Amino acid sequence: MRKNILLAGLSLLACTAAYADHLVAIAGPMTGQYASAGDQIRKGAEMAIADINAKGGVLGQMLKLEVGDDACDPKQAVSVANAMVNKKIVFMHGHWCSSSTIPASDVYNESQILMATVSTNPQVTERGLKNIFRIMGRDDQQGLVAGSYVADHFKGKKIAVVDDKSAYGKGLADEMAKAIEAKKVKLALRESITAGEKDYSGLVSKLKSAGVEVMAFGGYHTEVALILRQAQQAGLKLTVMGGDTMTNSELVTAAGAASDNVLFTFSPDPRKNPAAADIVKRFRDAKVEPEGYVMYAYAAMQLFAQTAEKAKSTKYADLEKTMRAGSFDTVIGKLTFDAKGDNKLPGFMVYRWTGGKYDYVAK
Repeated sequence: MRKNILLAGLSLLACTAAYADHLVAIAGPMTGQYASAGDQIRKGAEMAIADINAKGGVLGQMLKLEVGDDACDPKQAVSVANAMVNKKIVFMHGHWCSSSTIPASDVYNESQILMATVSTNPQVTERGLKNIFRIMGRDDQQGLVAGSYVADHFKGKKIAVVDDKSAYGKGLADEMAKAIEAKKVKLALRESITAGEKDYSGLVSKLKSAGVEVMAFGGYHTEVALILRQAQQAGLKLTVMGGDTMTNSELVTAAGAASDNVLFTFSPDPRKNPAAADIVKRFRDAKVEPEGYVMYAYAAMQLFAQTAEKAKSTKYADLEKTMRAGSFDTVIGKLTFDAKGDNKLPGFMVYRWTGGKYDYVAK
């Protein structure tokens, strides 16, 4: 009997300890054609959580990571969100594709779960939800930077704007087109493609026939790599201007030397932040290049931890109020938010891939 009581007591303690963990989550494309972005998010979150737990966790309790795979599919994203609600997470960093983030955020909002995201479509924060905070900038910001750069630096060149029909891609392409036309530059073509196809020769033929030399593209790196390769095969030298999703080194692997023709907009590179030098080194020592969204996922977990410590709580109302009013030091810089939940200091710069690495270009 005494042995049974002891075992029961140990079991209860184990259950209590497991229950005491703060469950935090990430969600995005862990499988599918954009899985490399999901891998970046996972690696960033895992290191951040390990670092936070090594310092005692949050409010004296450890963080435990849940991972959701939405494959950038809106319906799957809703299923992931419902599963995360059932697991009783207290914080979500996700999703990634705006087309997934928008419907999933409704689920989290209904269940009063705080979330941070890097999704850039304006509608992420324009719907009046109180639970969502964007740690990246918006497409109407980066589209202005990208489109203006194209118009200013490629005068006399024929320019096309192309999107992949996604919430992110079309939104960004529309903003780039608006910025280009505001500079009194007439577009040679305005086209759409279907993401995930393997043959874009039809688009390449249209670009070549129209004499297009510069393509402003709203969409993801996988499609750009294919378009560049097929343009090269058709004898079309094409410069591409894209958005923040072009930060993925898979672009270089898939497009080869043609990736040197890719320009894109992205926030100031967190790898160059002196305050993040130690974290960058530890990622590299672990054979992880902290490009793209790695540091953003790390920052999202820092954001949650600092918010909970300041609020002295992981209850939604306390977290939401504290995050909205606070200022937080992270590996991507200081984060503060406006009434919509947008980052007050987003900032976008123009980058270029050269020799397998990306860096700022002169204005």
